[in-house]
Amino acid sequence: MSVEKINTVVVGAGQAGIAMSEHLTHMGVEHVVLERSRIAERWRSERWDSLVANGPAWHDRFPGMKFEGISPETFPPKERMAQYFEAYAAMLKAPVRTGIEVKRVERHQGRPGFRVTTSDGVIEADNVVAATGPFQTPAYPKIVPESAHIQQLHSSTYKNPGQLAKGAVLVVGAGASGSQIAEELRQAGKTVYLSVGEHYRPPRSYRGRDYCWWLGALGLWDEVKIRPKKAHVAFAVSGYEGGKTVDFRRLAHAGIQLVGLTQSYKDGVMTFEPGLPENIAEGDRAYFDVLREADAYIEENGLPFPPEPDAWELLSDPECLRNPILSLDLAEAGITSILWATGFKFDFNWLNVKNAFDEKGDPFHKRGISAEGGIYFLGLPNLVNRASSFIYGVWHDAKYIADHIVLQNGYMTYERS
Repeated sequence: MSVEKINTVVVGAGQAGIAMSEHLTHMGVEHVVLERSRIAERWRSERWDSLVANGPAWHDRFPGMKFEGISPETFPPKERMAQYFEAYAAMLKAPVRTGIEVKRVERHQGRPGFRVTTSDGVIEADNVVAATGPFQTPAYPKIVPESAHIQQLHSSTYKNPGQLAKGAVLVVGAGASGSQIAEELRQAGKTVYLSVGEHYRPPRSYRGRDYCWWLGALGLWDEVKIRPKKAHVAFAVSGYEGGKTVDFRRLAHAGIQLVGLTQSYKDGVMTFEPGLPENIAEGDRAYFDVLREADAYIEENGLPFPPEPDAWELLSDPECLRNPILSLDLAEAGITSILWATGFKFDFNWLNVKNAFDEKGDPFHKRGISAEGGIYFLGLPNLVNRASSFIYGVWHDAKYIADHIVLQNGYMTYERS
């Protein structure tokens, strides 16, 4: 039985895989994109019903195609995002094969390249790009046992309020997902507790420009200004209900009970770390930093942006912030569901190559170029900078990786005259 041979296999047909295919096509690199489900599947089936893009349509797209039929300032719903990537792949005539799962990648012995074992047979490739993105395996602490008879689900499996059991709900995690879901549940009449830890809380917009614009103007996408970094800090910004700043005081005044970072569970009681006021204050500092930098930029460049004094006003501290709840008896509080909006972890079990990962099992790379020659990563958080796991950034990262693949291909085909 003949084995298919190709220069590059791209694993995953989401935003990263489609971007990678565009650049490889333009550079004349023979490749195939393998997708175990459908193009942009996570937008389709692994997000809640009301999800919209976190950036407006003028920004959350690739350079080669605009959104048709919607305002550039609109935050496209998830179905529209999936349609966009499907249409983009069709425009490129990208060599995407859907319904094919990559089960194992291993390096050849004694010759270049890799053996890619799939659900549809074996492919031999000189290069493999892992473009499966940052949202691979749901991650949450297994601290509440099944015997507690509490409904538990991760944000990746949440669809709408009707999915939850009757009673109150504890939402753990206050980034883009947790804050939006908590607000949706409250508007549906649920009693909601929201567990808030460290977070970065920028304004959704300021002085007539969306935060995505300010990220670019202030150099924050590229992080050219040196800033101390903290791992696992939630990014609290969303396009929910037309786009508005995530304001935890506003959520509390709307009836959502804020609690601190979830700590432990025992005998029906959930405990929370003290420090909720400090985390809210840190989020406020990040918010005001953006306003100050934006004001300075406007003045330095003489821009005619209208002032927005209301943006500098904070709502009063609610009771749950003045006197934080440190523990909750879930039964007494009527909590019947816990929704874990706690992010994801990597799953590269299919990538069986020894030098591509560090001692913790995380991808070991520089700008997506793995320490294992011929293996590349794309779409991961901070692959290059803050933009790398966003639609805007992944397209540019893919171009850099495609350039590198072409360069390496040249080395392999070089012959002395």
